[in-house]
Amino acid sequence: MDGTAGTRARRVFVDKQSPKAYHALVQTAEAVRATAAEAGLDRILVELVNLRVSQINGCAACLDVHTRAALRAGETTRRLGVLPAWRDTELFTPRERAALGLAEAVTDPADASAQERAYAEAREVLDEEAISAVIWVAITINAFNRVSILSKHPVRESPQA
Repeated sequence: MDGTAGTRARRVFVDKQSPKAYHALVQTAEAVRATAAEAGLDRILVELVNLRVSQINGCAACLDVHTRAALRAGETTRRLGVLPAWRDTELFTPRERAALGLAEAVTDPADASAQERAYAEAREVLDEEAISAVIWVAITINAFNRVSILSKHPVRESPQA
């Protein structure tokens, strides 16, 4: 035993422990989804942002949920497979690239120069409504990532997988 495995306490599922707070987060996600649609962001772009942020944060539960959502929306397994290296491919549109860069900047706001570059690139292809929507999508999935990571939500095999 490595000294920590035997002493780990079972995690509190904060979504279950504090349902009112979690419900407020779900309502925020619903409002953000509507904002994204109103800004002209299609479901695939939103799911790419959800997935890229979840990859950076290492959230298995959110990766599971949003991979399935992206596939249902019509995303390809090829693009999903190369998403961590999106900058090194020609598979993503300028709009998607701008959104992904902005989402990464939201997820790691400590790198001010990267944030400025991402924002400038986003300004070239996204209007203010779309920029705001992408930022809100990234903020929201970051919050859900924290809920799932800190709760240690499991990813289990299912017949629908």
